[in-house]
Amino acid sequence: MESGPAIFAGAAFVLFGTALLLWTAVRLKLRAPVADGVSPVASATLSLLFAAASLGGGIWCLGYA
Repeated sequence: MESGPAIFAGAAFVLFGTALLLWTAVRLKLRAPVADGVSPVASATLSLLFAAASLGGGIWCLGYA
């Protein structure tokens, strides 16, 4: 019974983390700003950290499903 919400949450986290990682990579490749009005290095670093955390959380949720 408890595996349903864990699978849903894990899939949502993995999907968001993957999308954020790909979006950040494309923005960096095009040398476009990741966030307006913020240091390019800081915004890219934070975006990559949040993408990795989301992927890790999703994999962790799916591991317990």
